[in-house]
Amino acid sequence: MRQAVETYFREMAVVHGTGGGTSETSYYPPLITLLNAVGGELRPPVTAISQLRNTGSGLPDVGLFTADQRSDLETQQPISDIPPARGVLEVKTLADDVSVVADSKQVRGYVEHYGQTLVTNYRDFLLVDHGASGDIRTSESITLAEDESSFWEQARNPNAFAERCGDQLVEYLHRVMVRQVSLTQPRDVALLLASYARDMRARLERQNLEELKPVRESLEGALGISFQRADGDHFFRSAVVQTLFYGMFSAWVLQKRDIGRKSPDADFNWKLAGWDLKVPAIQALFGVFSRPGPITRLGLDEVLDWTGEMLNRIDAEQFFARFSEDHAVQYFYEPFLEAFDPELRRQMGVWYTPHEIVTYMVERVDTVLRDELGIARGLADENVYVLDPCTGTGSYLVAALRRI
Repeated sequence: MRQAVETYFREMAVVHGTGGGTSETSYYPPLITLLNAVGGELRPPVTAISQLRNTGSGLPDVGLFTADQRSDLETQQPISDIPPARGVLEVKTLADDVSVVADSKQVRGYVEHYGQTLVTNYRDFLLVDHGASGDIRTSESITLAEDESSFWEQARNPNAFAERCGDQLVEYLHRVMVRQVSLTQPRDVALLLASYARDMRARLERQNLEELKPVRESLEGALGISFQRADGDHFFRSAVVQTLFYGMFSAWVLQKRDIGRKSPDADFNWKLAGWDLKVPAIQALFGVFSRPGPITRLGLDEVLDWTGEMLNRIDAEQFFARFSEDHAVQYFYEPFLEAFDPELRRQMGVWYTPHEIVTYMVERVDTVLRDELGIARGLADENVYVLDPCTGTGSYLVAALRRI
């Protein structure tokens, strides 16, 4: 998908290079092409259509329609009076300030009618939607260039420009296009969680490691290890992201199942995750990220705020109806890691073992200890030691503890 972003930058530069276009509408085609490339990867696909007709709240520049909203090709009967299922876009010139546009009466009207509005000047993207209390607010955003001149300077080398921010832009547009979908499926939640995690990792990779020293020291101290050399630097960043995001999900599960210290009906707050998870490494990491300091100044907590908000949008009742409560955390890690870092998943050999197989293997060992080795208490005997050098999500250790 990075190729689609590179194409976007290249086509923008071509239009700009002619000197004959208008400052706003002449750039619609590259934007529509990008949106359709991203939307085409979703299921159901999302299609961007520009120059919408008025369905009750003005004329949005672009609408995001799902496949079931398309015209019937056999009868040629067009849909009528159906707003775009995934919201609309308000597009301005590269010189405009999206924050000012987002606060306009026009955009607020679009949000009331269409649910959400993505405001863009081609280099900034800012989502405006409804908060938890129903108020209209600005939400997730991404900036590709600080100003117009910087954008055109970087667009002269579309490959390098896309290399720097293409993945993040695709992730961002994906999340915008699925934001109004009800979150009930575990896999959908895993993919969204991984999307935010990739965004966080990209931000960490742009930071000087010296600025991340407090995080590194906290994690190394809690784990009793040291991240060394280039491989260590890469694994440190990945470990930080995985610990934060999987810790957030685990804390959310505990709260929603009324296992934690808060009511399951209360809003989830990621800054309190360390209180609910009694794991030193997780507590140390959340302690650094949740208090004022270098991390706050780097803006890394912004992605965690967005992720916490996403977790609050999950229909917990429907989610757990589709997910085994006893194995939710263990099972969830595999699809999350597959989406977050498939190469790391392969290197670490992270493939989920079904509960039935784990239970059988543990009980088989217990039976051999009692029946063939004469150890009456099996796994529960004080002279039996359980070693799990590839603990992963701890499925085997949990099953062994339950058997004991």
